[in-house]
Amino acid sequence: MLSQYLYISTAPSLSREEVDAILASSSRNNPERGITGLLLYNGRNFLQLLEGEESELKKLMLRIGSDPRHSGVSLLSNRSVEQRSCPQWAMKRVFIAESVESRKQTLDAELPDDLDPETRKMIVNFAVLN
Repeated sequence: MLSQYLYISTAPSLSREEVDAILASSSRNNPERGITGLLLYNGRNFLQLLEGEESELKKLMLRIGSDPRHSGVSLLSNRSVEQRSCPQWAMKRVFIAESVESRKQTLDAELPDDLDPETRKMIVNFAVLN
């Protein structure tokens, strides 16, 4: 069954290099597991959308939950989907701009058009509030 997870976590002390390393690892490992998605990091929190087979996402969430680089992993959404919203992204980093208006424009341009409206709203709210 194809699923989509959205979670948030706290990681206040990561350097840009550490975030880049997480993205590189995800981009390398996710394709063999059939996982796609996107990642936002605001300097304190991650918000990540993951898509794939339910069994693979459960395994990944266990790894994420035990990763010492962040804490407070909270699953915001777990739903079955007919198709992926991010089929081409092994893991896409969406940069959060300085101004709120720039953040909205960036997300409007980069988020997939067919993303569930409620999921889109949570992602935009995360970006705007941080």
